[in-house]
Amino acid sequence: MTEQVRRDFVKYSFFKVDPEWRRLPGKERQDNKAQFAEVLGEFSDRVSMSSYSMVGTRGDADFLLWKVSEELEAINELMARVNHTDLARYLTMPYSYLAMTRRSPYIDDHKHEGQEGTGSATMRIIGRKYLFIYPFIKTHEWYQLPKEERQELMNEHFVIGHKYPDVKISTAYSFGLDDQEFVLGFETDDPSHFLDLVMDLRESKARPYTLVDTPIFSCIAKPVEACLDDLG
Repeated sequence: MTEQVRRDFVKYSFFKVDPEWRRLPGKERQDNKAQFAEVLGEFSDRVSMSSYSMVGTRGDADFLLWKVSEELEAINELMARVNHTDLARYLTMPYSYLAMTRRSPYIDDHKHEGQEGTGSATMRIIGRKYLFIYPFIKTHEWYQLPKEERQELMNEHFVIGHKYPDVKISTAYSFGLDDQEFVLGFETDDPSHFLDLVMDLRESKARPYTLVDTPIFSCIAKPVEACLDDLG
């Protein structure tokens, strides 16, 4: 019997606040923030979560909740509770991505210390200052290539990634779960390193097999209370 390997569900939820909320009395807004943060805290034992402000980085989203859990039901229950908060009446979700972890099919032939995909197929939020996220879809032609050729192209990706050891990638798989195939998250303390990494990847031999790699979200890690304070 095949050993069951733990795999996590990953959910990225992007929120936008209605400007009408900023016109509420200050006391009411503070109460809304406290209630929202309290609800998130109730799930700390079932959902690993990190919050990010996007005020000043995008115009169509204000903050992000990155959630990781063994149970899809836990994420469902958390978001249901969020929907019942007073703040939720003023929130929309312009972007939302669901995915799961799994071991990379290309990792066994290219091993190095601390690489993504080793050990159990789980996801750990590192907690660096910046997070960059985008959905990703490969072309149909990619999947028609022989496995050996795809492995060679991915090895080039790994080599490029080695140049930026402080940029931690978290790859999640969405096949059959959501519209994209992957959701890629990059944690770093220096945005310039991520920019340089992306520029190098643009020149890789695998680039012609990219169909979708936007929108890209630039996020700043903050406690949820600070994210909400950024809203007004």
